[in-house]
Amino acid sequence: MVDYSAPNVAKEMHVGHLRTTVVGDSIVRTLEKLGHTVIRQNHIGDWGTPFGMLIEHLLEVGEESAEADLLRTDPNAFYQAARAKFDTAEQESSRGAGLEGSDFASRARRRVATLQSGDPESLRIWTNLVELSKQYFHRIYDMLDVTLTDEHLAGESSYNGQLEAVCADLETDGIAKISDGALCVFPAGFIGRDEEPLPLIIRKSDGGYGYATTDLAAIRHRVDTLGADRIAYVVGAAQELHFQMVFASTREAGWLPETVEAQHVKIGSVLGEDGKILRTRSGSSLRLMALLEEAVATARSVIDELRPDLPEAEREQIAHDIGIGGVKYADLSTAHDSDYTFDLDRMLALTGNTAPYLQYAVARIRSIGRKAAAQGITAAAAPRVENDAERALALALLEFGPTLTAVGADYEPHRLCAYLFSLAQAFTSFYEASPILKESDEELRAGRLALAELTERVLVEGLDALGVNAPQQM
Repeated sequence: MVDYSAPNVAKEMHVGHLRTTVVGDSIVRTLEKLGHTVIRQNHIGDWGTPFGMLIEHLLEVGEESAEADLLRTDPNAFYQAARAKFDTAEQESSRGAGLEGSDFASRARRRVATLQSGDPESLRIWTNLVELSKQYFHRIYDMLDVTLTDEHLAGESSYNGQLEAVCADLETDGIAKISDGALCVFPAGFIGRDEEPLPLIIRKSDGGYGYATTDLAAIRHRVDTLGADRIAYVVGAAQELHFQMVFASTREAGWLPETVEAQHVKIGSVLGEDGKILRTRSGSSLRLMALLEEAVATARSVIDELRPDLPEAEREQIAHDIGIGGVKYADLSTAHDSDYTFDLDRMLALTGNTAPYLQYAVARIRSIGRKAAAQGITAAAAPRVENDAERALALALLEFGPTLTAVGADYEPHRLCAYLFSLAQAFTSFYEASPILKESDEELRAGRLALAELTERVLVEGLDALGVNAPQQM
């Protein structure tokens, strides 16, 4: 079971969502290639306090209005409008501006309680909010070529009916206790700055539930119902303490038995040239869609200049594969718990450890194959290994299986990137030392062609495990 991506309803995905989505999808693809049954879980933020103001704002602007359509195209604009209206109402209320100013805020608060109590009309509007946001998520996932669909959605709301039982069971078993009015678990070994045991709050003093309660319920569901024997949470590194405490609490409760492996796959940040978290000039989080569109547009300008001979549709597809592949590969080639600097020029470079370098290696081998076919040359049944360059390439190919196994065991896609880069380098050395189509010895030529075709298969399979497409030509 792999938990990844996890955007919030009615909020736009920003660059921070890039890594958890891309790394999680690569882990899933790799595990499936290794024969595992993998359950994807997209733990979207679709419940809680903000939905009161979002529902009230949607009712005010109209569910069929152009502003409501922003949920599909620009969710942040819709969310910010609702937030601004709420904040203004709060300020007017504090200044005693009268009932009109504070009415929106009070209605938003009442709506939260109404929604959580199961009111049919509130649930209908909430469902509409979620549906509109799902359409936006799909645009991002389609752009990124990731494998998440609606069937993988398992948002916070899906555990709402289990939260009361989670608290009751932990309290009955003596694992949770009341502290300062809140129900808390104090897992062993976690000490705060005051040298006192650190609490994991599972029910607030006002009776509300938080992320911890939902995560406890999710683990119990994933073990008992989904039957997971490995659980990976592909989530930001800042959540490390939270997950350590959640794992420790569920171990103590017996919900996460020792036979089930649970791991937080810590995700680092994407940085700008200034070494700080990548943001827009205004200081807000950079929109993920804008970032992806820029990558594709940059790749397209290069393709249009270098290959004007190709049909429009093919140039469009190649630009997508190179632009999106370049962004994803740059992310994946860095250890997932490390930060990296977003540099589009480096990501799309044809040299160095980049997706375009590997994609070009594949395209070159495919070009050789097309020329060979045109000349009636066929590959041997098995590769031919004669000189040092051929032996080095053959030995590199033999490392693919062990590398993929290690990546699946440790959730480290960057090791696969390093392997594929070294394999492409080995092919370049082989190609320079062992000409294929110019070789006059038929057996030698056929054996070398077989070695080249095997290299292409491994490169394509490896890139596919990373979620990167390899164009037929570049």
